[in-house]
Amino acid sequence: MPLLPETSDAAMTRSGIRLTPQRRFVYEALMEKRDHPTALEVFLRAKERMPSISLATVYNCLEALTESGLIRQVNCDRASSRYCPNLVPHGHFFCKECGAVFDVPLKTSLEASWEAPAGALVSHAEITLRGLCPACAQKPDNSKL
Repeated sequence: MPLLPETSDAAMTRSGIRLTPQRRFVYEALMEKRDHPTALEVFLRAKERMPSISLATVYNCLEALTESGLIRQVNCDRASSRYCPNLVPHGHFFCKECGAVFDVPLKTSLEASWEAPAGALVSHAEITLRGLCPACAQKPDNSKL
């Protein structure tokens, strides 16, 4: 029998983060549509359910959720930060044409892919791929990278 996804309340309780209505709405906005939204996109989604929420509150909620380990902040160059609720080890593919971000499953563990300097303690690793997504790659004017 497949495991049911954890509720927002259970996830926040497990992580030790203080449960507030605003954090719940922000977390649920990320979990419902796993498309790596920006803070502004999360704000617009959360505002549909909680019209009184402010953009500053959404930023604060995203920071708390990131620090508690419930979501990941994803950055590509100088573009706006995006937020990822997928906590399974994976990389990201950034489309340089349309800006879409996709999860990229890893075929091996990150630790097996590299060797850190002797004595170093690695706390975080990221795999980032850039190129054209399938839709953009099919456009006649994008036949070459």
